[in-house]
Amino acid sequence: EVQLVESGGGLVQPGGSLRLSCGASGFTFDEYSMGWIRQAPGKELEWVSAISWSGRNTAYADSVKGQFTISRDNAKNTVYLQMNSLKPEDTAVYYCATATRRRLWVGPKWSSADFGYWGQGTQVTVSS
Repeated sequence: EVQLVESGGGLVQPGGSLRLSCGASGFTFDEYSMGWIRQAPGKELEWVSAISWSGRNTAYADSVKGQFTISRDNAKNTVYLQMNSLKPEDTAVYYCATATRRRLWVGPKWSSADFGYWGQGTQVTVSS
């Protein structure tokens, strides 16, 4: 059974940082690209970032480029999202997810439809 468990969310002041983690099990982690997708209150899902199965390739939405960094540790079956200079508009539930099939790399722009299994999400609130 595929399981994805996010952690690291919380309340942070504008300009602060958070590091999200997503622990994975139930599949061959190092054969799947992984991604982060967020959903702000009352808004649609927004793809945030993706990383290839080896970690060699990364991709970011324009809205977070230069602000967020995705990484992975295949030895720990974990993917991370380092979020810096957080703004109130970054407030959302953040989900990690697997690509829909092994060794899939969509390219520089992904959508939520490119992801198969999802975690339960972690809330990030940016507020003073």
